[in-house]
Amino acid sequence: MPGRLLKYLGLIVLLALPVVVALLLMSRKPDGLHFRAVPYAALPGWHEDNVAGALPALRKSCESIKKQPSARGLPGSTVGGTMGDWTAVCETILGLSATDDIRGFFEAEFQPIEVTLGGEAMGMFTGYYETLLKGSESQSTTYHVPLHVKPPELVSVDLGAFRSDLKGRRIAGKVKGDRLVPYADREAITSGALAGRDLELLWVDDPVDAFFLHIQGSGRVLMDDGRLVRVGYAGQNGHTYTAIGRQLIAEGEVPREKMSMQAIRTWLAENPDKADALLDTNASYIFFRLLEDGDGPFGSANVALTAGRSLAVDRNHLALHVPVWLSASYPDPANREGEPLPLNRLMVAQDTGGAIRGEIRGDVFWGFGDEAEEIAGRMANRGRYWLLLPKPLAAPVLEGQKGG
Repeated sequence: MPGRLLKYLGLIVLLALPVVVALLLMSRKPDGLHFRAVPYAALPGWHEDNVAGALPALRKSCESIKKQPSARGLPGSTVGGTMGDWTAVCETILGLSATDDIRGFFEAEFQPIEVTLGGEAMGMFTGYYETLLKGSESQSTTYHVPLHVKPPELVSVDLGAFRSDLKGRRIAGKVKGDRLVPYADREAITSGALAGRDLELLWVDDPVDAFFLHIQGSGRVLMDDGRLVRVGYAGQNGHTYTAIGRQLIAEGEVPREKMSMQAIRTWLAENPDKADALLDTNASYIFFRLLEDGDGPFGSANVALTAGRSLAVDRNHLALHVPVWLSASYPDPANREGEPLPLNRLMVAQDTGGAIRGEIRGDVFWGFGDEAEEIAGRMANRGRYWLLLPKPLAAPVLEGQKGG
């Protein structure tokens, strides 16, 4: 009997082994980011791009770097090194003009580094823009949707300050007793959780426009007195961002190949009775502040963004202020049915976003206006990037293969 039982057990294990192996293979995570030095000839379109177009973005990052202690790391991944690693090249960048040989400067001072994840180089690149809303300083039947300032009790925590393996990770909440607890989510706030506290920055006329402002992070508001004011990101409630477009795809409301910001707006307009429920599936809620006239909007790197040259990234894997060579494509703003246009361009990582998660992931800032909205709203294109690091910094990064 024991022998027969062992035989049966052995047979069960043998039959189950392929299933177990398959489950283990399915549960394996991709290998971490891998960095490899490549020549400039490997960068698609390197000699076609007007690289001087990135100079305003580069200068803004270098001006910020100059103000920081040299031993402090760049915000985000350790791949960016310290502020001191950028001092020499930033001094040169701040002295360059658009007529100088910017391409030659990069070829002399920076090392292109190919980025792959588990052998895969391609990822997803989307776009965002500075949106336009209509608003007022006073609540009325027309202007009834509030944009809130950051509540004083909202606490944002940099987890990397407590544990090195959490560098680049943040949470937010409020203190209750001796504990940090989650803050109110979108549904609670839109239902009045902050009402009566004088936290309204201003009021706008359309909840859908306000929702997309939360996604974009900044915008301009045409006030009822004729003024045009700028609003920018001031904080977030700590809840995870959920893409409502994915909800519509999962529910069969919009085909995946037709998904875009424009498609979402159309669905919301055609389904007003379901709109609030859909918007509330995104628990993330953004708080705003007024921006001064002049440069703007500002990204997470605390520098003014440059249209077509600033890139939002996942700071768990990349560092802010780092130049990036992006090779992707973008929708033709003049032809919705046309083929995507090539996008081979020198960018600077200067922002982050709740939807920007992943090792090979980015969000291109397209600026303000109808064309920017048209491109950003439809952009969800495959692409890849290369880091451009000062040569003294590139050597230890390549040697250490540190991806976060």
